[in-house]
Amino acid sequence: MKQKKMKALTLSSITLPLLLSFACAMSQTKPAPALQVMNEAKTEAAKSNKNILVIFHASWCIWCHRMDTAMNDKTIQTFFDKSYVIKHLTVDEREDKKDLENPGASALRTEYHGEQQGIPFWFIIDKNGKLLADSRLHSEEGKVTGNNVGCPTQPGEVDYFIKILKKTSHLTDAQLALIQRRFLEISQ
Repeated sequence: MKQKKMKALTLSSITLPLLLSFACAMSQTKPAPALQVMNEAKTEAAKSNKNILVIFHASWCIWCHRMDTAMNDKTIQTFFDKSYVIKHLTVDEREDKKDLENPGASALRTEYHGEQQGIPFWFIIDKNGKLLADSRLHSEEGKVTGNNVGCPTQPGEVDYFIKILKKTSHLTDAQLALIQRRFLEISQ
């Protein structure tokens, strides 16, 4: 009888570490496919009556981090959260970090005309996926006139960003002024 208990203990001492290591491996999940992220965003947008702000970024991109930091600033974060379903999609990672990328995100960026743009590249769509605006400078007539503003920091870029936010949200002029001030602080 004692021998059977010893075998069981030995087996348990081997099985437990294997199970733990399998559980750890499973907890390191891959990023969700871009299509899944977008479908979830559309569902959430339909329920909350918001537009969707999609931001393409990468772990190494300092301008991406600066944009996130500005948007998450406690003085303006609630304006973005109340106005948009915000989703980040990871693209353009270095070879050793490709596993951070959302599968299909590069193709989605191409679909929304961001393939030749740097990052961050962002666009705003309605709950049905209709493009409302993107981070490429546009004229009043809607023609692309410039490059990607990405993380807007210069007065003309920030003005464009504010114009897009005004067009795609219900933000007040006072809220937009606070957002404008915060983004202009980035370059100081």
